[in-house]
Formats: sequence, structure tokens, C-alpha cells
Amino acid sequence: MSNKYFRLQPFSRQLCPAPRNSKKDREGVIFPAGGRLVALLLLTLFANIPGRCQTLRDDAGHVFAPGAPPERIVSLAPNITEILFALGLGDKIVGVTRYCDYPPAALEKEKVGGFLDPDFEKIKSLTPDLVIGFRGNPLGALEKLRSIGLSVFVLDIGNVLEDVPRTIDKIGRIARRTEEARALVRSLSEKYRTATISLAGVTTKPRVFLSIHGLGLSTCGRESYFNDLLERAKSINVTGRIPKPWFEYTKESLIKDNPDVIIILAKSGRDFEAGRDWFKAQPGFEAIKAVRQGRFGFLDEDPASRFGPRLYDTFAELVRLIHPEGENSGLFDGQRSIEDRF
Repeated sequence: MSNKYFRLQPFSRQLCPAPRNSKKDREGVIFPAGGRLVALLLLTLFANIPGRCQTLRDDAGHVFAPGAPPERIVSLAPNITEILFALGLGDKIVGVTRYCDYPPAALEKEKVGGFLDPDFEKIKSLTPDLVIGFRGNPLGALEKLRSIGLSVFVLDIGNVLEDVPRTIDKIGRIARRTEEARALVRSLSEKYRTATISLAGVTTKPRVFLSIHGLGLSTCGRESYFNDLLERAKSINVTGRIPKPWFEYTKESLIKDNPDVIIILAKSGRDFEAGRDWFKAQPGFEAIKAVRQGRFGFLDEDPASRFGPRLYDTFAELVRLIHPEGENSGLFDGQRSIEDRF
């Protein structure tokens, strides 16, 4: 189940599209407390608001000319659905994929298939005036939707956190909700600022290994947006040197890397505990500092696997888990119950 632009991610339960290779700048800090770059980013994102009917080019290279505000939208990815709802467009959505489950209102929408198998007849029957696709969707499927006369706009997943507001900006412009997009970006800016307050006095960068429950030692490399999140959280991704988005690591390499903290992406507290116990039971892993000291952290897989607004909540949680000295983060000592965190 893969094509040129899509791979089942280690959190394949969410069918999250894989990022393409990118050389985007990772040096700047998004939304710093000083605020100057916040203003610069907002000005950049919304510089074209007065000319909001200007043609746009989507991330697949197609020219798109926004017309009247869309009244019937089909979303072909969960993160797109979340952004549409966040922009107040829930009542305009007529179809979503079977993986679109947030916000809960998305579950009530008509289903139009999945990432790789969109139901063309169903989509056509909904008479959408805008279909928003993702680079996870097969290009052939997107071209077929265009061939039957539908207006299709394609978005790509990003490699860094600031790609989220850029995606929001594009959706706001094609859906004619630029003011709402501006407000959403501002709220994310504030979330980021709040999350980074506790990092001001941090002088050490813990070495972190990120794991996905139920998928062995699958982890993230340099091309995953998680690598960017970990770097922003003032930590070192022990597998960040590897130029891949996701891959299977070896036990020998993990023992050699000796991370200070192991973050486990899991769907529930029970799954987290099972993942933690798996690490503690592996022969040789007692030599790993994180295992020996019980430094495991639970990260909710659902928001973490969606390249949308809730990724800022994921970042804030990473900061708390990696730097418990800045706040009572709930970083586990391996002994307390999952309920102790709430």
C-alpha cells in the first residue's frame, strides 16, 4: 500500500502521509517570545489578503483561481478536516475520509473512502465545489477527480512546525476564510510562546528516542516533522542523523545510543504501559539510561499523527515530558500508574 508520495507511517493506524525530502531552514525558532518573527510570519502569510482572489498554486503545482466562497467541500485527509472545522467551515463540509474522526462532528459527515481508495462516484454525487486533497492521495486519483470537472486543491505535509500555519493560510485563502485563518495562526503563536517559556533557562539537551507502540523500534529520522519538534523542545533526537522520515531501528543501535528519555506514542494509557513494559523486558536494555531510570513519557498518538493545529499541543506536551524540571510534566518514573499523570 504505497505510491510515489505515500507511505504508511509507523502510526499507520492514522494513515499519516509521509513528508517529502526538504531542505527547509531549521535554524529559526517559530513564534519566539520576542514577537518580531511572529509579526514577520503573519505579514508573510497574509500579505496577499487584499488580493485574496489572486490565483494560487497548490503543492502539486496546479494553478488554482479562488472563486466564490465554497459551499460544498470534500476533504481527503484528517488534518485538512481538522483545519476546516477550526476555520468555522464545518457546515460547508459534505464529505470526509473514513479516517477523519476529529473533531467528533467529523464522524457525522458522509464518508468518501480513504487516502488510497477515494470513492469517485460518492464524491461526484456530493456535487462539491471544492475538493482538498493531500499528497498522500494517489496523483492518479486526484487527476481523475479533475477529469470529471471537480475543483481540486492539493496540499503537502510539512517537515517543520511552521509549515502548519502555511497550510492553514492556503486553506483560508482557497476557502475565503482569511480572517479566521489569521486568528487561528495567532492562537497557535500564543500556544507556542506559552510552551517555550519553561525552556528559557534550559542548559542541557536530553537525548531522546521516540517510539511507536506496537511497531517494534520504528522511529523518526531527520526528514520527519517529529525531528523538528524534538529539536525545538531542546532535546537531541538520537536517530535524527538518519536521512529518512520513519524507519525500523535496531536494538544494538539503541543500546549504543543510550538515550536519556524514551517517548512512546500510544493510543491510550494502557498501550503506553504495555510499550514501557516491553522496553523494560528486552535483554540488554537495562544498560539504557532511560530504561534504568524509568524515564518514559506518554505522547497521545492521535494529535501527534495529524499535521494540523493540535500539533502545537503535541509540542507543548513534548516540552513537559523532556524537561520535567520546568514544570510537573508527568514524566514517568516507571512505577507510577498512568492515572497519576492526570
